Amino acid sequence: MSAAAVEGPYRPEPLTLLEQANQLMEQHPGCRVEIIGGVITVAPPPDYPHARVLTRLMKPFLAAGLDGEETEVAQGVGVWLPTGPEDYAIPDLVVVDADIDEHLVENNCYDPVAFRLVLEVTSNNYNNDLRNKVTAYAEAKIPVYLIVNRKHDRVHVLTDPVAEGYDTHRVHARGERITLPDSVGAEVTLEVSTLLDAGQRRN
Repeated sequence: MSAAAVEGPYRPEPLTLLEQANQLMEQHPGCRVEIIGGVITVAPPPDYPHARVLTRLMKPFLAAGLDGEETEVAQGVGVWLPTGPEDYAIPDLVVVDADIDEHLVENNCYDPVAFRLVLEVTSNNYNNDLRNKVTAYAEAKIPVYLIVNRKHDRVHVLTDPVAEGYDTHRVHARGERITLPDSVGAEVTLEVSTLLDAGQRRN
C-alpha cells in the first residue's frame, strides 16, 4: 500500500523590498515611499508651506529657460539609485535632460545620468534629506543637490559628488542670494529669504 505524499503548509515567497514599498504606497495614498540604503522610508504628505516653497522655486527655473528643448523641470520624479539593488528616491523637484523618457529603469524611476539637479524641501523627516540622501545622491553622481532646510532656516547647495557625499557644501542664510552652478543648464539665482519665508506657516 502506497502512502500519499504529505505537503507542508503553503508559504509564499517573501516580498521584495520593492514589492513592500509599492504595497505601502497603495495602503497609504499621498505618502512618499522610498528605499535608500536598503531601508524603506515612509514620509507623510507634506504641509502646504512645503508646496509653497516648490511653487516659489519653479519660477526662477522656468524664467531661466530650463523647461525647454535641452532640459525640463518637474516635481516628484523617481531616481533609481546605485546604493542598493532596489534603491530609489523621489526628490521634491528636479532638473533633468529633456530626453528623460529614454532613461526609464524600473518602477517609474529613471537613471540618475539624466538628472542635473535634485532638490528637497525638509519636512518632519529632515534627517533623511540632510544625511542619507546626501550619500545616495552623491553616489548617483547627481551634480547638484539643493536643500531648503526649513528646520534650521537655511539653504544648502551641495556640488562635486564623491564616494561618501559631496566635496563642496555651502550653507546660505537669510539675505543671501545663490547662483547655481552652470551644470544646471542656465544661470539661476535664488533668494534665500524668499524660499525660507515661503516655507513658514502663516498665522
